[in-house]
Amino acid sequence: MSRKFLIFLFLSFWLSGSISAQKKLVFSTHWLPQAQFAGYYMAQKMGFYKDAGLNVDIIHPPATVNAVEYLQNGKADIASLFLITAIEKRLEGLDIVNIAQISEHSAIMFVAKKGKGIESLDDLDGKKIGIWKSGFEEVPNALVQTHGFDVEWVPIMSSVNLFLMDGIDLMTVMWYNEYDQIYLSGINLDEMNAFYLSEYDFDVPEDGLYVMEETFTKRRQELKAFAEASIRGWQYAAQHKAEALDEVLRLMFEAKIEANKAHQSWMLDRILEVQAFDAHMPKDAVLSEEDFDKALEVLEFAPDRVPHTRLKYDDFARPLVQEPQKPERHD
Repeated sequence: MSRKFLIFLFLSFWLSGSISAQKKLVFSTHWLPQAQFAGYYMAQKMGFYKDAGLNVDIIHPPATVNAVEYLQNGKADIASLFLITAIEKRLEGLDIVNIAQISEHSAIMFVAKKGKGIESLDDLDGKKIGIWKSGFEEVPNALVQTHGFDVEWVPIMSSVNLFLMDGIDLMTVMWYNEYDQIYLSGINLDEMNAFYLSEYDFDVPEDGLYVMEETFTKRRQELKAFAEASIRGWQYAAQHKAEALDEVLRLMFEAKIEANKAHQSWMLDRILEVQAFDAHMPKDAVLSEEDFDKALEVLEFAPDRVPHTRLKYDDFARPLVQEPQKPERHD
């Protein structure tokens, strides 16, 4: 055998051995590719998962599929989900646990055109409010019920067209998404009244990382490595926004999803705010008991609520990325 051929064989065996040594994990976002998931994309692109000894596939469910299904059927090992969604599924009997709470605040809002005369929260009474058919209606519904308002919920898809055509009085939007879509459609922000639900004692954080209980038990160290590498990816995205945005747009174009650079830039900035990411500081990713309790309170208002007396914080929250130790002071 020639020397070149022997070198080729050696490299082939070495590479195959390196790949097989990495632990395979499949991560599912809970929506199509967009800047909401930029940190995971950058962790992949920059090799942070590989550095952690992981071979990670990132998949995206279609708009008609809840990422919870991917956990249930084994198509994904880890999924990004809203806290409310995950707790609701746990109450329904799914053995799902939170391993990292990425967002710290709610991004849900109500918006109305100023011409509608809706100036305060009390003005919601008797109004038509657009709400997503795809879910996440629990927090808006709880706020409305808490105040005793009589509203008509109008199911909508992801489009803002019904709002633009005055088919509804208000629309439920995400600060990082539909709010900016309305602006890009020709309505200036100063032409709208915005009601941030987080300012009305409904600041229930959203995006977190979830796994099945069995996966947590069997693959805890790999999951911890994934969570830590993901946070590293988010910090990189916060420090290199232009590079992160380019990667988001690349993935959107690759998936043949309509992409608007200005909108994705807005989304990335707002997502980093609700996640409270400081580009230069370590971040814990621990679900607080206060936020857990608030989510349970919200679910009390769900039409098909499941009793939650049996669900305890320690049964649901299994944080793998603890608060970093503060440096000692040396006076």
